[in-house]
Amino acid sequence: MRQTLIIVMALYLVAATISVETPAREVIPAFVPFKVGERLTYSIRYGFARAGTATLAVTDILDCGQGKCYRVVSEARSTMPFSLFFEVQDSVISMMDIESLSTLRYEKRLKEGNYTKNEVIVFDQENHTATYPDSSVIPVPPDVQDVLTSLYYLRTRSLEVGRTFLIENHADKKNYPLEVKILRSETVSVPAGRFECFVVEPILKASGLFQHQGRLTVWLTKDSRLMPVMMTGKIIVGSVSAVLSEIEPGE
Repeated sequence: MRQTLIIVMALYLVAATISVETPAREVIPAFVPFKVGERLTYSIRYGFARAGTATLAVTDILDCGQGKCYRVVSEARSTMPFSLFFEVQDSVISMMDIESLSTLRYEKRLKEGNYTKNEVIVFDQENHTATYPDSSVIPVPPDVQDVLTSLYYLRTRSLEVGRTFLIENHADKKNYPLEVKILRSETVSVPAGRFECFVVEPILKASGLFQHQGRLTVWLTKDSRLMPVMMTGKIIVGSVSAVLSEIEPGE
């Protein structure tokens, strides 16, 4: 049973590339709100119990073979006493093109209870394919995103209350449509500070780990950084929340 980290995955699922009202893809802005060295740390709670920590970080810029890319890393770890009955050690790494902000490579190493999975997906954005370790080649839509690069792409967008966005997302050899609704503005307080935010609802039309179980709500700062500062949602059993506890802005 892998639902304890669904709220962490929500960090990666909040994204927008093609507006419902405006089908053409938006131009990538010259300004990118995240910097190399940025690191966001979250406290994860399962019901009333502290379950673990998660981080999102932009570690460096590399040559990915298809051009220069950001290396984006997410890690999630369960903490005691939660680890006694369900241990989590997850790591996800994405390579994101610095110009298009589309995904070029996605790597995940998951250990969630008795479940483990290690996988690397290589994306060819020119030929619109995703290649897996077993040599499977899956056709993907143009400018497709993975669940981690999606969030960083969103942070370059101009959000407005009332808009609905769509994105093509790829995971587990399938292409998934993602719908994102910008619901309202709201001010929230978390351990990292007090922030005016957009309240966002992401809905991923998929099965399994990424299935939308009840309502998921995400708070993104209403400034140029668009940082995810809080998430709450229902899972199969109970509820999970994540709050931003520490910010390292990078250089």
